[in-house]
Amino acid sequence: MANNLSSNITRKIMRAFLPAFEKQRVLTKTVDTQTFQGKFNPASGDYVDIKRPHQYFSVRTSGGDISSSTDNSILSGKATATVQNYITVAIPWTNKEEALSLDQLEEIVRPAAETCVIELETSFCDYMIKNAGLSYGTPGTVVDAWSDVAGCKSLMDSIGVPAGEHYYVMNPYTVQNLASAQTGLSADPSRLVQTAWEKAQISMPFAGLQAVSSNSLSSWTSGESTDRTGALAATPTATYVAHKDTMIQTLSVTGLTASKTGALKAGDILEFTGTGSSARSYINVRTGKPFTNASGAAVKWRCVVTADADTDASGDATVYVANAAIKETNGQYNNISAALTSGDVFTILGAVSTAYQPNLFYHKSAFAIAFVKLPKLYSTDTVAVTSDGVAIRLSKYSDGDANTQTIRFDLLPAFGTMNPLFAGKGFGV
Repeated sequence: MANNLSSNITRKIMRAFLPAFEKQRVLTKTVDTQTFQGKFNPASGDYVDIKRPHQYFSVRTSGGDISSSTDNSILSGKATATVQNYITVAIPWTNKEEALSLDQLEEIVRPAAETCVIELETSFCDYMIKNAGLSYGTPGTVVDAWSDVAGCKSLMDSIGVPAGEHYYVMNPYTVQNLASAQTGLSADPSRLVQTAWEKAQISMPFAGLQAVSSNSLSSWTSGESTDRTGALAATPTATYVAHKDTMIQTLSVTGLTASKTGALKAGDILEFTGTGSSARSYINVRTGKPFTNASGAAVKWRCVVTADADTDASGDATVYVANAAIKETNGQYNNISAALTSGDVFTILGAVSTAYQPNLFYHKSAFAIAFVKLPKLYSTDTVAVTSDGVAIRLSKYSDGDANTQTIRFDLLPAFGTMNPLFAGKGFGV
Protein backbone atom coordinates (compact mmCIF):
# COMPACT_ATOMS: atom_id res chain seq x y z
CA MET A 1 0.00 0.00 0.00
CA ALA A 2 1.29 3.51 -0.86
CA ASN A 3 2.20 6.00 1.87
CA ASN A 4 -0.74 8.17 2.99
CA LEU A 5 0.35 11.07 5.21
CA SER A 6 -2.39 13.58 4.40
CA SER A 7 -3.77 13.59 7.93
CA ASN A 8 -0.65 15.01 9.54
CA ILE A 9 1.28 16.64 6.69
CA THR A 10 0.32 20.23 7.57
CA ARG A 11 1.54 19.76 11.13
CA LYS A 12 4.82 18.31 9.86
CA ILE A 13 5.29 21.26 7.50
CA MET A 14 4.47 23.80 10.22
CA ARG A 15 7.00 22.21 12.57
CA ALA A 16 9.63 22.77 9.89
CA PHE A 17 8.39 26.27 8.98
CA LEU A 18 8.24 27.84 12.43
CA PRO A 19 11.92 27.42 13.42
CA ALA A 20 13.03 28.80 10.05
CA PHE A 21 10.62 31.72 10.41
CA GLU A 22 11.76 32.57 13.94
CA LYS A 23 15.46 32.39 13.04
CA GLN A 24 15.03 35.05 10.33
CA ARG A 25 13.16 37.66 12.39
CA VAL A 26 14.99 40.83 13.44
CA LEU A 27 12.90 44.01 13.20
CA THR A 28 9.70 42.47 14.55
CA LYS A 29 11.56 41.34 17.67
CA THR A 30 12.32 44.95 18.60
CA VAL A 31 8.75 46.28 18.82
CA ASP A 32 5.67 45.63 20.94
CA THR A 33 3.84 42.48 19.83
CA GLN A 34 1.76 42.02 22.98
CA THR A 35 -0.44 45.10 23.38
CA PHE A 36 -2.93 44.13 20.67
CA GLN A 37 -2.46 40.37 20.93
CA GLY A 38 -5.79 38.55 20.80
CA LYS A 39 -7.82 41.73 20.27
CA PHE A 40 -8.63 41.09 16.60
CA ASN A 41 -11.63 38.81 16.23
CA PRO A 42 -14.75 38.47 14.05
CA ALA A 43 -16.36 41.40 15.92
CA SER A 44 -13.40 43.81 15.83
CA GLY A 45 -13.24 44.77 12.16
CA ASP A 46 -10.08 46.22 10.62
CA TYR A 47 -9.27 48.54 13.54
CA VAL A 48 -8.62 48.00 17.23
CA ASP A 49 -8.14 50.89 19.65
CA ILE A 50 -6.41 51.02 23.02
CA LYS A 51 -6.03 53.91 25.44
CA ARG A 52 -2.93 56.07 25.19
CA PRO A 53 -0.95 56.62 28.41
CA HIS A 54 -1.90 59.72 30.38
CA GLN A 55 0.54 62.52 31.16
CA TYR A 56 0.38 65.04 34.01
CA PHE A 57 2.20 68.13 35.30
CA SER A 58 3.10 69.12 38.85
CA VAL A 59 2.84 72.48 40.62
CA ARG A 60 5.20 74.15 43.09
CA THR A 61 3.82 76.11 46.03
CA SER A 62 5.35 77.53 49.21
CA GLY A 63 2.62 76.34 51.56
CA GLY A 64 0.92 73.52 49.69
CA ASP A 65 -2.22 75.50 48.78
CA ILE A 66 -3.12 74.49 45.20
CA SER A 67 -6.63 76.01 45.17
CA SER A 68 -5.58 78.68 42.68
CA SER A 69 -3.58 76.31 40.48
CA THR A 70 -4.78 74.84 37.20
CA ASP A 71 -5.82 71.23 37.58
CA ASN A 72 -4.61 68.38 35.43
CA SER A 73 -7.16 67.13 32.91
CA ILE A 74 -7.93 63.47 32.32
CA LEU A 75 -7.86 63.28 28.52
CA SER A 76 -8.29 59.80 27.11
CA GLY A 77 -6.66 59.37 23.73
CA LYS A 78 -6.50 56.20 21.69
CA ALA A 79 -3.89 54.42 19.62
CA THR A 80 -5.16 52.36 16.72
CA ALA A 81 -3.82 49.21 15.09
CA THR A 82 -4.93 48.85 11.47
CA VAL A 83 -5.07 45.55 9.59
CA GLN A 84 -2.75 45.47 6.57
CA ASN A 85 -2.82 43.31 3.44
CA TYR A 86 -2.31 39.55 3.57
CA ILE A 87 1.22 38.22 3.26
CA THR A 88 1.01 34.91 1.41
CA VAL A 89 3.55 32.47 0.06
CA ALA A 90 1.99 29.70 -2.03
CA ILE A 91 3.96 26.67 -3.24
CA PRO A 92 2.60 24.45 -6.03
CA TRP A 93 2.90 20.91 -4.85
CA THR A 94 2.63 18.80 -7.97
CA ASN A 95 4.49 15.50 -7.50
CA LYS A 96 6.22 16.75 -4.34
CA GLU A 97 4.11 15.20 -1.65
CA GLU A 98 6.53 12.40 -1.01
CA ALA A 99 9.48 14.80 -0.68
CA LEU A 100 7.52 17.08 1.64
CA SER A 101 6.25 14.21 3.73
CA LEU A 102 9.43 12.27 4.13
CA ASP A 103 12.83 13.82 3.79
CA GLN A 104 13.33 17.25 2.19
CA LEU A 105 10.96 19.24 4.34
CA GLU A 106 13.39 21.82 5.75
CA GLU A 107 14.99 22.58 2.40
CA ILE A 108 11.66 23.18 0.68
CA VAL A 109 10.01 25.12 3.49
CA ARG A 110 12.92 27.34 4.58
CA PRO A 111 12.75 29.74 1.56
CA ALA A 112 9.03 30.22 2.19
CA ALA A 113 9.72 31.18 5.80
CA GLU A 114 12.46 33.60 4.75
CA THR A 115 10.19 35.22 2.17
CA CYS A 116 7.43 35.70 4.73
CA VAL A 117 9.79 37.37 7.18
CA ILE A 118 11.36 39.66 4.57
CA GLU A 119 7.97 40.83 3.29
CA LEU A 120 6.62 41.31 6.82
CA GLU A 121 9.59 43.29 8.11
CA THR A 122 10.02 45.40 4.96
CA SER A 123 6.35 46.42 4.95
CA PHE A 124 6.53 47.20 8.67
CA CYS A 125 9.65 49.28 8.07
CA ASP A 126 7.75 51.23 5.38
CA TYR A 127 5.16 52.00 8.02
CA MET A 128 7.77 53.06 10.59
CA ILE A 129 9.49 55.43 8.16
CA LYS A 130 6.20 57.25 7.51
CA ASN A 131 5.17 57.48 11.17
CA ALA A 132 8.42 58.08 13.10
CA GLY A 133 8.07 61.65 14.35
CA LEU A 134 11.74 62.34 15.15
CA SER A 135 14.82 62.56 12.98
CA TYR A 136 18.50 63.08 13.61
CA GLY A 137 21.15 64.22 11.17
CA THR A 138 20.73 65.18 7.50
CA PRO A 139 19.17 62.97 4.80
CA GLY A 140 21.90 61.80 2.45
CA THR A 141 24.68 62.09 5.04
CA VAL A 142 26.06 58.66 5.86
CA VAL A 143 26.38 57.36 9.39
CA ASP A 144 30.11 56.79 9.77
CA ALA A 145 30.75 57.36 13.48
CA TRP A 146 29.29 55.95 16.67
CA SER A 147 28.59 59.54 17.69
CA ASP A 148 25.89 59.58 15.00
CA VAL A 149 24.26 56.66 16.81
CA ALA A 150 24.74 58.18 20.26
CA GLY A 151 23.19 61.43 19.04
CA CYS A 152 19.89 59.65 18.43
CA LYS A 153 19.87 58.39 22.00
CA SER A 154 20.70 61.88 23.27
CA LEU A 155 17.71 63.27 21.37
CA MET A 156 15.38 60.61 22.80
CA ASP A 157 16.59 61.18 26.36
CA SER A 158 16.39 64.97 26.05
CA ILE A 159 12.81 64.84 24.82
CA GLY A 160 11.84 62.56 27.69
CA VAL A 161 11.36 59.19 26.02
CA PRO A 162 10.99 56.81 28.97
CA ALA A 163 13.54 54.22 29.96
CA GLY A 164 13.22 50.78 28.46
CA GLU A 165 14.41 48.96 25.38
CA HIS A 166 15.83 51.47 22.90
CA TYR A 167 16.97 50.27 19.47
CA TYR A 168 19.03 51.59 16.58
CA VAL A 169 18.51 49.57 13.39
CA MET A 170 21.01 50.08 10.58
CA ASN A 171 21.64 48.66 7.13
CA PRO A 172 24.66 46.42 6.41
CA TYR A 173 26.69 49.23 4.83
CA THR A 174 26.36 51.31 7.98
CA VAL A 175 27.79 48.33 9.83
CA GLN A 176 30.73 48.45 7.40
CA ASN A 177 31.22 52.18 8.03
CA LEU A 178 31.28 51.61 11.78
CA ALA A 179 33.48 48.50 11.67
CA SER A 180 36.73 50.40 12.21
CA ALA A 181 35.24 52.07 15.29
CA GLN A 182 33.80 48.91 16.75
CA THR A 183 36.76 47.76 18.81
CA GLY A 184 35.50 46.31 22.05
CA LEU A 185 31.86 46.64 21.02
CA SER A 186 31.29 43.25 19.45
CA ALA A 187 28.54 40.89 20.50
CA ASP A 188 29.25 37.64 22.30
CA PRO A 189 31.27 35.49 19.85
CA SER A 190 31.02 32.31 21.88
CA ARG A 191 27.91 31.00 20.16
CA LEU A 192 28.67 29.33 16.85
CA VAL A 193 25.08 28.65 15.80
CA GLN A 194 23.06 31.86 15.97
CA THR A 195 19.66 33.08 14.84
CA ALA A 196 19.33 36.10 12.56
CA TRP A 197 18.44 38.14 15.65
CA GLU A 198 21.64 37.12 17.45
CA LYS A 199 23.76 37.78 14.36
CA ALA A 200 22.06 41.14 13.82
CA GLN A 201 23.23 42.60 17.13
CA ILE A 202 26.19 44.83 16.27
CA SER A 203 27.30 45.49 19.81
CA MET A 204 26.33 45.28 23.39
CA PRO A 205 24.12 48.29 24.22
CA PHE A 206 26.06 51.37 23.12
CA ALA A 207 25.14 54.70 24.71
CA GLY A 208 21.95 53.02 25.92
CA LEU A 209 20.91 51.81 22.45
CA GLN A 210 20.92 48.25 21.20
CA ALA A 211 22.46 48.49 17.72
CA VAL A 212 21.01 45.98 15.27
CA SER A 213 21.68 45.26 11.59
CA SER A 214 18.81 44.49 9.22
CA ASN A 215 18.63 43.97 5.47
CA SER A 216 14.87 44.63 5.60
CA LEU A 217 15.26 48.38 6.13
CA SER A 218 13.08 50.15 3.60
CA SER A 219 13.41 53.52 1.89
CA TRP A 220 11.32 56.43 0.72
CA THR A 221 11.66 58.75 -2.28
CA SER A 222 11.44 62.44 -1.42
CA GLY A 223 8.85 64.77 -2.88
CA GLU A 224 8.81 66.51 -6.27
CA SER A 225 8.71 70.12 -5.07
CA THR A 226 11.81 71.92 -6.36
CA ASP A 227 11.08 74.72 -3.91
CA ARG A 228 12.44 73.22 -0.71
CA THR A 229 11.41 76.09 1.56
CA GLY A 230 7.80 76.90 2.38
CA ALA A 231 5.71 78.51 5.08
CA LEU A 232 2.55 77.86 7.02
CA ALA A 233 -0.45 79.49 5.37
CA ALA A 234 -2.55 79.22 8.53
CA THR A 235 -2.05 78.61 12.23
CA PRO A 236 -2.66 74.92 12.95
CA THR A 237 -4.62 73.62 15.91
CA ALA A 238 -2.21 73.04 18.81
CA THR A 239 -4.41 71.30 21.40
CA TYR A 240 -3.96 67.76 22.64
CA VAL A 241 -7.71 67.11 22.46
CA ALA A 242 -7.62 67.68 18.70
CA HIS A 243 -4.79 65.21 18.12
CA LYS A 244 -4.93 62.66 20.94
CA ASP A 245 -6.43 59.88 18.82
CA THR A 246 -3.93 60.06 15.94
CA MET A 247 -1.06 62.40 16.95
CA ILE A 248 -1.21 63.57 13.32
CA GLN A 249 -1.51 67.31 12.65
CA THR A 250 -2.92 69.06 9.60
CA LEU A 251 -0.76 71.86 8.16
CA SER A 252 -1.81 74.32 5.47
CA VAL A 253 1.38 75.25 3.64
CA THR A 254 2.35 77.64 0.86
CA GLY A 255 5.41 78.57 -1.20
CA LEU A 256 6.06 75.17 -2.76
CA THR A 257 6.32 74.37 -6.47
CA ALA A 258 2.93 74.97 -8.06
CA SER A 259 0.72 72.25 -9.57
CA LYS A 260 3.03 69.44 -8.57
CA THR A 261 1.73 65.92 -7.97
CA GLY A 262 3.59 64.39 -5.05
CA ALA A 263 5.16 67.70 -4.07
CA LEU A 264 5.63 66.13 -0.65
CA LYS A 265 5.91 62.39 -0.09
CA ALA A 266 5.15 60.31 2.97
CA GLY A 267 8.46 60.09 4.83
CA ASP A 268 9.61 63.64 3.99
CA ILE A 269 10.98 65.62 6.94
CA LEU A 270 10.01 69.24 7.60
CA GLU A 271 12.29 71.35 9.79
CA PHE A 272 11.08 74.71 11.11
CA THR A 273 13.90 77.20 10.71
CA GLY A 274 12.84 80.27 12.71
CA THR A 275 15.14 82.09 15.10
CA GLY A 276 14.56 84.39 18.05
CA SER A 277 10.88 84.83 18.81
CA SER A 278 9.96 82.68 15.80
CA ALA A 279 12.11 79.72 16.94
CA ARG A 280 10.24 76.42 17.20
CA SER A 281 12.17 73.77 19.08
CA TYR A 282 11.63 70.58 21.05
CA ILE A 283 11.12 70.61 24.79
CA ASN A 284 11.36 67.82 27.31
CA VAL A 285 7.80 66.52 27.59
CA ARG A 286 8.32 65.57 31.23
CA THR A 287 9.92 68.75 32.53
CA GLY A 288 8.42 71.17 30.01
CA LYS A 289 11.85 72.77 29.64
CA PRO A 290 13.81 73.41 26.42
CA PHE A 291 17.14 71.67 25.89
CA THR A 292 20.20 72.15 23.71
CA ASN A 293 22.30 69.87 21.54
CA ALA A 294 26.03 69.13 21.74
CA SER A 295 26.76 72.55 20.17
CA GLY A 296 24.63 74.37 22.72
CA ALA A 297 21.86 75.22 20.26
CA ALA A 298 18.15 74.53 20.62
CA VAL A 299 17.02 71.47 18.65
CA LYS A 300 14.72 72.71 15.87
CA TRP A 301 11.25 71.22 15.59
CA ARG A 302 10.91 68.54 12.95
CA CYS A 303 7.96 66.47 11.83
CA VAL A 304 7.42 63.70 9.29
CA VAL A 305 4.91 63.79 6.42
CA THR A 306 2.56 60.83 6.79
CA ALA A 307 0.76 60.97 3.42
CA ASP A 308 1.64 62.22 -0.07
CA ALA A 309 0.52 65.80 -0.76
CA ASP A 310 -0.07 67.63 -4.06
CA THR A 311 0.16 71.40 -4.58
CA ASP A 312 -2.38 73.56 -6.37
CA ALA A 313 -1.73 76.27 -8.95
CA SER A 314 -0.63 78.65 -6.17
CA GLY A 315 1.87 76.25 -4.60
CA ASP A 316 -0.42 75.57 -1.64
CA ALA A 317 -1.06 72.16 -0.08
CA THR A 318 -2.67 70.44 2.87
CA VAL A 319 -0.09 68.29 4.63
CA TYR A 320 -0.52 65.67 7.36
CA VAL A 321 2.42 65.31 9.74
CA ALA A 322 3.47 63.46 12.89
CA ASN A 323 4.21 64.22 15.66
CA ALA A 324 1.56 66.89 16.31
CA ALA A 325 3.03 70.08 17.81
CA ILE A 326 1.15 70.60 21.09
CA LYS A 327 1.28 73.92 22.95
CA GLU A 328 -1.37 74.71 25.56
CA THR A 329 -1.64 76.98 28.57
CA ASN A 330 -1.48 74.27 31.24
CA GLY A 331 1.39 72.50 29.48
CA GLN A 332 0.19 69.01 30.34
CA TYR A 333 0.99 67.56 26.91
CA ASN A 334 3.22 70.29 25.48
CA ASN A 335 6.12 69.17 23.28
CA ILE A 336 7.23 72.36 21.46
CA SER A 337 8.70 75.63 22.73
CA ALA A 338 6.13 77.83 20.98
CA ALA A 339 3.03 77.00 18.96
CA LEU A 340 3.34 76.77 15.19
CA THR A 341 1.93 79.95 13.68
CA SER A 342 0.92 81.18 10.25
CA GLY A 343 4.01 82.44 8.44
CA ASP A 344 6.43 80.05 10.16
CA VAL A 345 9.07 78.99 7.65
CA PHE A 346 10.11 75.37 7.15
CA THR A 347 12.63 73.50 5.03
CA ILE A 348 12.02 70.16 3.33
CA LEU A 349 15.17 68.24 4.22
CA GLY A 350 16.96 66.39 1.44
CA ALA A 351 17.04 66.78 -2.33
CA VAL A 352 14.20 66.59 -4.86
CA SER A 353 12.92 63.12 -5.82
CA THR A 354 15.77 61.25 -4.16
CA ALA A 355 15.67 57.79 -2.61
CA TYR A 356 16.79 57.67 1.02
CA GLN A 357 17.26 54.62 3.21
CA PRO A 358 17.34 55.86 6.79
CA ASN A 359 18.42 53.97 9.85
CA LEU A 360 15.74 53.82 12.54
CA PHE A 361 15.90 54.53 16.26
CA TYR A 362 13.01 53.97 18.63
CA HIS A 363 11.66 52.86 21.97
CA LYS A 364 10.18 49.37 21.85
CA SER A 365 6.76 50.84 22.70
CA ALA A 366 6.81 53.40 19.87
CA PHE A 367 5.09 50.97 17.53
CA ALA A 368 2.93 47.89 17.92
CA ILE A 369 2.34 44.96 15.62
CA ALA A 370 -0.37 42.35 15.96
CA PHE A 371 -1.58 39.40 13.91
CA VAL A 372 -5.07 38.28 13.07
CA LYS A 373 -5.63 34.61 13.84
CA LEU A 374 -7.13 33.52 10.54
CA PRO A 375 -10.02 31.04 10.42
CA LYS A 376 -9.31 27.81 8.63
CA LEU A 377 -10.19 27.32 5.01
CA TYR A 378 -12.20 24.32 3.83
CA SER A 379 -9.01 22.36 3.38
CA THR A 380 -6.37 20.71 5.49
CA ASP A 381 -5.19 23.53 7.74
CA THR A 382 -2.91 24.18 10.68
CA VAL A 383 -2.77 27.48 12.58
CA ALA A 384 0.24 28.23 14.79
CA VAL A 385 0.95 31.18 17.10
CA THR A 386 4.48 31.99 18.26
CA SER A 387 5.25 32.87 21.87
CA ASP A 388 5.07 36.60 21.08
CA GLY A 389 1.82 36.44 19.14
CA VAL A 390 2.72 35.94 15.47
CA ALA A 391 -0.15 33.91 13.96
CA ILE A 392 0.57 31.85 10.85
CA ARG A 393 -1.92 29.74 8.91
CA LEU A 394 -0.84 26.84 6.71
CA SER A 395 -3.31 25.42 4.20
CA LYS A 396 -3.04 22.42 1.88
CA TYR A 397 -5.55 22.21 -0.93
CA SER A 398 -5.92 20.86 -4.44
CA ASP A 399 -7.38 21.79 -7.80
CA GLY A 400 -9.02 18.67 -9.11
CA ASP A 401 -9.47 20.07 -12.61
CA ALA A 402 -5.81 21.02 -12.93
CA ASN A 403 -4.60 17.95 -11.04
CA THR A 404 -2.38 20.10 -8.83
CA GLN A 405 -1.87 20.59 -5.12
CA THR A 406 -0.73 23.70 -3.26
CA ILE A 407 0.47 24.61 0.19
CA ARG A 408 0.19 28.24 1.28
CA PHE A 409 1.40 30.20 4.29
CA ASP A 410 -0.62 33.26 5.36
CA LEU A 411 -0.03 36.11 7.79
CA LEU A 412 -2.40 39.03 8.33
CA PRO A 413 -0.58 41.73 10.33
CA ALA A 414 -1.92 44.90 11.92
CA PHE A 415 0.34 47.93 12.51
CA GLY A 416 -0.11 50.67 15.08
CA THR A 417 1.74 53.78 16.30
CA MET A 418 1.73 54.15 20.05
CA ASN A 419 3.73 57.40 20.15
CA PRO A 420 5.47 58.94 17.09
CA LEU A 421 7.65 61.03 19.43
CA PHE A 422 9.33 57.83 20.62
CA ALA A 423 10.84 57.00 17.19
CA GLY A 424 12.88 58.58 14.44
CA LYS A 425 14.95 58.28 11.29
CA GLY A 426 18.71 58.41 11.79
CA PHE A 427 21.28 59.93 9.42
CA GLY A 428 24.85 61.11 9.73
CA VAL A 429 25.92 64.55 10.95
